[in-house]
Amino acid sequence: MENASQLKPTPAIYGELLNISTNDTHVNFTSKAEEKDTNLAFQAGLAVTLALITLATTLSNAFVIATIYQSRKLHTPANFLIASLAVTDLLVSILVMPISALYTVSQTWTLGQVVCDIWLSSDITCCTASILHLCVIALDRYWAITDAVEYSKKRTPGRAAGMIATAWVIAISISLPPFFWRQVKAEEVTSCNVNTDHIFYTIYSTFGAFYIPTLLLIALYGRIYVEARKRILKQSHNKPGKRLTSAHLITNSPGSVASTTSLNYGTNDTSSSCDTTSSANVSQVKVTVSDALLEKKRISAARERKATKTLGIILGAYIICWLPFFIYTLLVPVCESCFHPELFDIFTWLGYLNSLINPIIYTMSNEDFKQAFHKLIRFRCCRA
Repeated sequence: MENASQLKPTPAIYGELLNISTNDTHVNFTSKAEEKDTNLAFQAGLAVTLALITLATTLSNAFVIATIYQSRKLHTPANFLIASLAVTDLLVSILVMPISALYTVSQTWTLGQVVCDIWLSSDITCCTASILHLCVIALDRYWAITDAVEYSKKRTPGRAAGMIATAWVIAISISLPPFFWRQVKAEEVTSCNVNTDHIFYTIYSTFGAFYIPTLLLIALYGRIYVEARKRILKQSHNKPGKRLTSAHLITNSPGSVASTTSLNYGTNDTSSSCDTTSSANVSQVKVTVSDALLEKKRISAARERKATKTLGIILGAYIICWLPFFIYTLLVPVCESCFHPELFDIFTWLGYLNSLINPIIYTMSNEDFKQAFHKLIRFRCCRA
């Protein structure tokens, strides 16, 4: 009995146990509250970041469209293709990115099945059209540099419109197939993703939207680079032979000061002062014409270099932005355990970022765009 009474818990022990239990509950509540605050802070920061990216994409593409519309100098078929690319990227920022931002932050779909279908279709169509526009611009550039004389006659707004329409038709044909096997779910929809069960559609869509256009872009860019390099080297080799004048005309010829060592070709010595005068006049005309042609070729070569460099930057940015997403998209149907929502969201937004980069590259690398853009800004500021 004595042992039994010693084993019986005392009120003090009950109190200690109660305190321990209360402390544990308090710690659990505190840790959960801190975790909730951390999640809210992360979601708020993520929402602000995605909202800023979306807003910047909308404004930059809208300014490119407005710049081309306002400046008559930019009304060329090549710039119409750039304007169409800006329109496509603007649609990405308006129709796709805001809903994607909401879905990325909340991690649950709350807008229903119909909006899900429309959003997925808009996402595939607009992003694919944006990629195909890069192919169209590269193809236009390739024809312009490899067949300049003939293509200048064919390079019309109508042809540009046909190329734009082709890009959109291909993009729509890639986004439509999922509608044929869409299943209406009776229960509440909590996720909105492209169905990866149809492996053939995944291969068809990824190759049609990315892999084939990428191979085409690399091939076109390679040919453009080689052709532009040939032109630049050819012009630099032919440059000294174009200087046909005599030494005493250097000071009288505008634009010929820079090359005094190579101006000794074609010197004419005659006894008649009249003949000498006429010969000087003819030579002076030759100097003026040859210098103008050389200057024009120099400017043309500089533009070729800049345009080729710009195309290379666009190609590089495009591959960096979209390659991770399309590799991951092709990998997920084969390896379901490889799918992680957070990683998928990062790759998706990296792809959307390409729609922000495109107008920045075009605006920063083209002097005509810069001037027209500055005029537009000044005009808006003055009116405000």
